[in-house]
Amino acid sequence: MTPDAPRKPSPLPAKPLDTDKLQRLCSEIFAPWVQALDLQVRALEGSELTLALPVTAPHVHAGGVLCGQTLMAAADSAMVLAISAQLGGFQPMTTVQLQTSFLRPVPGDAGEVQVLARVLKLGRQLVFGEIECRLASGTLAAHATTTYALL
Repeated sequence: MTPDAPRKPSPLPAKPLDTDKLQRLCSEIFAPWVQALDLQVRALEGSELTLALPVTAPHVHAGGVLCGQTLMAAADSAMVLAISAQLGGFQPMTTVQLQTSFLRPVPGDAGEVQVLARVLKLGRQLVFGEIECRLASGTLAAHATTTYALL
């Protein structure tokens, strides 16, 4: 890029979306198999978004615990919504990195998992965040760090 070349405008945080608009966004931007997770937007406070992930039989594997793939999909989806809230609407983006640590199994009868996504840094082209997946008791089941590229 030359010094005189136009730069992509910085994504300044707009008025955040409310939880109802974010819930509707789930059915507009996510693939049908992600929609089948039945993620529920519970709260949006500043740069933090909380989802509820119901623990249902199709996502519990033979060991009687929630599949890690399900937790990762919920974590990734929560961050897409958290970023969208900060941008004031959905903007095409792609996951560059999602590093997940599974700290304890989620029992198949856990009811639901709380997924908390935090936008740590919203840049012009990259967004950095972290995600916590917690049992109803508040116990941390998984933690993830992530990077997204705004397209």
